[in-house]
Amino acid sequence: MQQIIAFSIILIIAYLLGSIPTSYLMGRILKKIDIRKFGSGNIGATNAFRVLGVKVGILTLIIDVAKGFFAIQLGKYILENPDDLFLIFIGLAVILGHIFTIFLKFKGGKGVATSAGVFIALIPIPVFITLVVFILTVWISKYVSLGSLLAALTLFITELIININNSFAEIEILILIFIITVFIIIRHRENIKRILKGNENKIKFKK
Repeated sequence: MQQIIAFSIILIIAYLLGSIPTSYLMGRILKKIDIRKFGSGNIGATNAFRVLGVKVGILTLIIDVAKGFFAIQLGKYILENPDDLFLIFIGLAVILGHIFTIFLKFKGGKGVATSAGVFIALIPIPVFITLVVFILTVWISKYVSLGSLLAALTLFITELIININNSFAEIEILILIFIITVFIIIRHRENIKRILKGNENKIKFKK
């Protein structure tokens, strides 16, 4: 019973942690602006790069990744020998918090950075492969959205191969990745349309 109570409390904490609108707070505190009224209007790290600058963008990215990572670490620390299923629900809670933040009328980011933090804590090696795909895609195409989409698909395919080779020993994690990949694709549907039309915003690499 104590384990269930602790788990329930951690779920709430994870959701609230994910709900912290990092780039929105950065804009308000550092630039005195509402980031939702500039750039793409999204409160994710990519728009923070465009609107608030590289340094703030990097800080936003780190914090958003950390939200997912520390939510999982909190679950591992407080719960006694937690099952993967417990950690998966905690990961899902923090990601949903980022996407549907209670602090901004349930309109948040696209969930990529926070998802990365969750999976770094759960499956670091597949995440490294995914990171390479993301960096190469963004470097070549200049589309962060395309990099995010291909990274999500790469993580799913990589974990699927691992599960096939291990008789689906990590099926719960694979299901979580599938759910998050679907969320990421849905959240990027407008970006996909713009990529197909050739008018998606490109990121500029400055020296």
